[in-house]
Amino acid sequence: MNLIVAVDKNWAIGYQNKLLISIPEDQRFFREKTTNKVVIMGRRTLETFPGGRPLKNRTNIVITSKPDFTVKDAIVVPGVKEALDAAKEYKSEDVYVIGGASIYRQMLDDCDVAHVTKIDYAYHADTYFPNLDESPEWTVEAESDERTYYDIEYTFYKYVRKK
Repeated sequence: MNLIVAVDKNWAIGYQNKLLISIPEDQRFFREKTTNKVVIMGRRTLETFPGGRPLKNRTNIVITSKPDFTVKDAIVVPGVKEALDAAKEYKSEDVYVIGGASIYRQMLDDCDVAHVTKIDYAYHADTYFPNLDESPEWTVEAESDERTYYDIEYTFYKYVRKK
């Protein structure tokens, strides 16, 4: 299973339930990786999307503890175990965990590949992703050249779990 995330230099991912920055090339990368695939997210992440609607051209699995929560065109489950069960019918390499922070933390051990966009800037943030550079379980398999969006520099990394 995969995860995909954009982090700042302190591994921050958000502030007040919003992304720190939207970089068009990062958004394109996200779309290319996840289109026609399965995405697993928490309810609050879903609610940040336009109209609070699931992502198009993907199988959306939404985790929520709200028992009466329903959303059209998504599989709604009460927890991580049920999300993993729902994703079992798909190839593991076609499943992407897309947030938020608590879902990333709970599902990190189930992932073998992490696509991380690192933004070379420290934002004011209240939500963080575990620092994979400090984890002996993860190693960088690939990295792009540094890119620039206005004055913001960023790099795409592919981390893999050591076998």
